Amino acid sequence: MSNRVFFPQLALDTWMVDGKVDMVQDELTILAEGRRYRLEESVRVVAEVTGAECLRGLVGKVKSRAALQELGAELMEQSMILGENAYDVVPGWTGAPIGAFEEHISSQARIAARASRTNEADPATDEALLAQFLLENM
Repeated sequence: MSNRVFFPQLALDTWMVDGKVDMVQDELTILAEGRRYRLEESVRVVAEVTGAECLRGLVGKVKSRAALQELGAELMEQSMILGENAYDVVPGWTGAPIGAFEEHISSQARIAARASRTNEADPATDEALLAQFLLENM
């Protein structure tokens, strides 16, 4: 299984307005690299807010919206109720890279995207690519 990354909705909204990423249906593209990610709607569970014990171990985890709804969770913006527990959550998307990084490096989409960035070091991994993107855009 490939590495996945959580993209908070607020960050994606900002990056789309700034022209840094493009999102079409369930696919995100980091425009400066041409790197594509398959997306699944997800949330990051930040905290249990009632003071009750979280028996499911969700705090600090990223879970797909579909998986949480299968458990019976009700999601409303930045809140989630599951049984007797209530949580603060960060809505967003989980992204999995489309294709191997080695394929991406030699793809025409990447070559075209990086044409104007010839003096920058090439990232050697997906993790390095994301780190570079976040350093430039956070």
